[in-house]
Amino acid sequence: QVQLVESGGGWVRAAGSLRLSCAGSGLRFSIYTMNWFRQTPGTQRELVARITTDGPTIYADSVKGRFTISRDSAKNTVYLQMNSLRAEDTAVYYCNAHHIAFGNYWGQGTQVTVSS
Repeated sequence: QVQLVESGGGWVRAAGSLRLSCAGSGLRFSIYTMNWFRQTPGTQRELVARITTDGPTIYADSVKGRFTISRDSAKNTVYLQMNSLRAEDTAVYYCNAHHIAFGNYWGQGTQVTVSS
C-alpha cells in the first residue's frame, strides 16, 4: 500500500520559513516525479513545485526564488523549503507522486498558515 505522509506544516509569521517533508512508502520512490500542490477553500489545487526523477525542477511563478524543492531518494523523502513566506501562501499543502505507468498518489495534506 502506497503512503505519502507530509509533515512540517504549521503557523509562521510573514517573512518566516518552514520546511515541509513528505515521506513515501510502498512505492519505488526514485522512479516517481514528485510534486507539491496547495489548495485554499473554494479553489482548485495548484502546482507549487515539481522535481523529476533526475533532478530538474519547476516552480509556480508565485513561489520562484522563495521555495526550493528537493528529494532524497535514499530516504524516500521529498522536501519543500519555503522562505520569505507571505499571507497568500496560506493553504493546505499536498505531496504528490506521479508515474505515467504506475499511478498517481497523494498525501493527506498539511496546513500552512502565514500570519501577516
